[in-house]
Amino acid sequence: MPIRTPPATISDVVSRLDEIVDDAKREERAGGYFAALYRRVTLEVARQIEAGHFDDGPRMERLDVVFACRYLDAYDTHRSGGTPSRAWKLAFDAESDRWPIVVQHLLLGVNAHINLDLGIAAAQVAPGLQLTELQGDFDRINDILASMIDDVSDRLARIWPLLRIIDVGVGRFDESAIEFSLRRAREHAWSVACKLALLGESNWHGAIGLLDGGVTAIGTGVRKPGWWLALRLRLVRLGERGSVAEKIAILE
Repeated sequence: MPIRTPPATISDVVSRLDEIVDDAKREERAGGYFAALYRRVTLEVARQIEAGHFDDGPRMERLDVVFACRYLDAYDTHRSGGTPSRAWKLAFDAESDRWPIVVQHLLLGVNAHINLDLGIAAAQVAPGLQLTELQGDFDRINDILASMIDDVSDRLARIWPLLRIIDVGVGRFDESAIEFSLRRAREHAWSVACKLALLGESNWHGAIGLLDGGVTAIGTGVRKPGWWLALRLRLVRLGERGSVAEKIAILE
């Protein structure tokens, strides 16, 4: 894989995500589900920055870029045959299994990117006592994400048409799981950022290793739930419509 220049702007990030989504559709890789959703969120954050929704727009763009680079670096490492963080490896390895449903793939990406990457990125952009100045804008992202949940649920219902009609034991697994995971994950990420900001970047290695282990454990529960839930998720998987590429297109 050729050496890439790291993104410097949100526009650069979106361009890279476009490439990843297009490659995933062409290669029928389920990792494209997360990339497609992430692209939509990134575009909405960019729109809100341009609209002056944040106290410090330039700082939020820096955070967005630093944050995205952690996913892009993990993706490039995996695609080139290397080993990314354990949490990302778990998410990428799930692509080779036909049974995870779309929501599981999304949650694996959310778990790695928010539970692991976001706190690190926030502490990098606003080190030490600067972190307190970031919190207001950081929390405003929660409102943006919440505003997108219904649309995501509608798109998931197009993939699994029975979502709003029958209950096969998972209930509102898709919508409630995504909303819960995003909000709680961001709360966790802020806690991680606070701890890392106090440690100083030179002391992060051990703390990030421990964090990666815990996040991977959470992802393992998503990837391989108990047999009772796994059985019901298989029924959902059998009811999902379309090829991987078609499902990615629905999430875009």
